[in-house]
Amino acid sequence: MNDTVKKRDFTSVLVVLICSMIMVFSQTATYAQDNFVVVLDAGHGGKDPGRPAKNFSEKDIALSIVLNLGKKLKELDDVNVVYTRDKDVFVDLKERGRIANDADADLFVSIHCNAFHNDASGTETYVLGLHANKQNFEVAKHENSVIFLEDNYQEKYEGFDPNSPEAVIGMTLMQEEFLDQSLSLASNIQTNFRDQLKRKDRGVKQAGFVVLHQTYMPSVLIETGFITNNSEGAFLNSKSGQNKVSDAIFNAIKSYKKNIDENLVIEETPITVVESSNVYPGIDFKVQIASGKKKLETKSYNFKGLKGVKRGKINNIYKYYYGKSSDFDLIVKKQSEARKAGFSTAFVVAFRGQERIKLSEVINK
Repeated sequence: MNDTVKKRDFTSVLVVLICSMIMVFSQTATYAQDNFVVVLDAGHGGKDPGRPAKNFSEKDIALSIVLNLGKKLKELDDVNVVYTRDKDVFVDLKERGRIANDADADLFVSIHCNAFHNDASGTETYVLGLHANKQNFEVAKHENSVIFLEDNYQEKYEGFDPNSPEAVIGMTLMQEEFLDQSLSLASNIQTNFRDQLKRKDRGVKQAGFVVLHQTYMPSVLIETGFITNNSEGAFLNSKSGQNKVSDAIFNAIKSYKKNIDENLVIEETPITVVESSNVYPGIDFKVQIASGKKKLETKSYNFKGLKGVKRGKINNIYKYYYGKSSDFDLIVKKQSEARKAGFSTAFVVAFRGQERIKLSEVINK
């Protein structure tokens, strides 16, 4: 057999082998996409130790909680777990986002520990958004400062300055369509920390975290407690504490997934409103009772017996509203009706024509 024939036969075998591999990979990829993919991100690592504390290491605590949480999630038949790191290595923020995006993840969960100069305590869960106050900015600024440890960070992040409040304004736009889902998961997590672990609830907050900005799915960043608080730091550093924290997050993810699987609407975090006797010409107040990616028929059986529910769509997310009036007193009564029906987090929103506007701006005026 001459060399030409040998090469032709080898090429044919190689083509068949590659095609077979592509078929197997495609089948595997299809199977993976049928599952619910959760990317777990242990903050910091390697040359980045995280928050400074005398007795405790943020990077080690975060990794232990993530591995514990991942073990629990893997026990669910239809959940795939992907780690941004599963050992003590440095992973830059952009790479963490790339891992999540390449996995076509359904959720991105980043685990951290907090620190302060006094005995502050408690848990808080962040979604991407503008800083509501200086304290939120300081938390985000610290977590974002890891980019200074990365090679070519100025080129990689196109001149982003984590010390500049103005620099994060544009960051929120890409995550807006996932904000409702992120808030829903964050609310579940904080509720479990408060009710199951009896931790101080510091609330669900928004800030400009680079690691959340890099992802294209619902994403949260969890500050599991303060390692500068000796009692809380010892709890987080213990196997028992890490197991309890991971269990609370696991239950929150499982509850979130259950809503998705059962085609249930996702209720949003409540916003407290104050009653007013004013009527606002040109403004339509509505009660938002739910939102989600699924398009539901606005039948009463889908909304716990409420009749007259209307559906809207913002950034590829369906919004469901109950009631419509320029009379704020009337819409607050509708809000009360919705909450009595079972939508405990129903809240009032405001529209001028088709444009949704901030309720606080209307009421203040």
